[in-house]
Amino acid sequence: MEQFLIDTFGDNILTYIIMPVPVLIFLSLFALGAVLAERKVSAYMQDRYGPNRVGKGILQTLADMIKLFQKEDITPAKADKLLYNLAPFIVFTATFMGYAVIPFCSLYIGADLNIGIFYFLAITSLSIVGILIAGWASNNKYSLFGAMRAVAQIISYEIPTALAILIVVMIAGTLSMQEIVELQGGGILNWFIFGGPGGATKYILLPFLFAAFMVLYISTLAETNRTPFDIPEAESELVAGFHTEYSGMKFAMFFFAEYGQMFAVSAIVATLFLGGWQSPFGELIPVLNTPVAQIIWFILKGCIFVFVQMWLRWTLPRLRVDQLMILCWKYLIPVSFINLFAVGLYIVL
Repeated sequence: MEQFLIDTFGDNILTYIIMPVPVLIFLSLFALGAVLAERKVSAYMQDRYGPNRVGKGILQTLADMIKLFQKEDITPAKADKLLYNLAPFIVFTATFMGYAVIPFCSLYIGADLNIGIFYFLAITSLSIVGILIAGWASNNKYSLFGAMRAVAQIISYEIPTALAILIVVMIAGTLSMQEIVELQGGGILNWFIFGGPGGATKYILLPFLFAAFMVLYISTLAETNRTPFDIPEAESELVAGFHTEYSGMKFAMFFFAEYGQMFAVSAIVATLFLGGWQSPFGELIPVLNTPVAQIIWFILKGCIFVFVQMWLRWTLPRLRVDQLMILCWKYLIPVSFINLFAVGLYIVL
């Protein structure tokens, strides 16, 4: 069998099988930790106790996971069974495949594609298909409403997301995420959020890059359905949105995909604007630039943005549908085009 795989796919087939394993392990541990962290963060912000019973709260998320494993796998009688069961796999697969081009350190990246950021945008967009299928196949009007809201929201906010990313791509001159990180080497002042590498003239770009950073982060909040953009899952109106009819492990896959996407978009923001796995001290402290240290820096930067996502969830109210679309089409997209024009003019001149 091994020889057949090597003959069919080449000598690196075993590498292709092994490379995703660390990411899958990391995602599993991250999801467990993030769920617990979100409960603790929300409790702290609302001045109440969070989980404090099962293992003093630390094992509560593990107990919930075991509960989901044990729940009966139910499919509604009038649902489209094939599509209903397929939807969670599509959503999770789209999220997981996005990690293939995320550089965790200088030595570890699933696939260092020369169109890495383009691949990420394209492959993670497939989750829209899974969400729409889940809403339609459930044969539930609330699920369908939630799915349509999600699709309209995600497709709309992909435009400012792509435009903000394009600004960094124009300056870096590459779509490879590993090369974008390497360009930001040399310390914190070379990160794109502070103007990127270059001489004194780079500070001309600083306000435009900071605006692009803000547009990208706000847009990624909408793409992950996080508050204040959680209209597709509005419990007061839609019960739970597109996954209303799902329970057990199928629901867990949607849940897992959401938390996986939370870190994925945070990692993209960190990669494009905060130097990715680069140390903020540059080469001043060599021990902070080893591959293990690079992974720690990268995960730390990503987790900071995940924490801000949780912070916003328990701080801001949910937007109405019209407010959500106005923010995208009347503010974020025009700002992105102005940024794009200004940066393009700077590069040309």
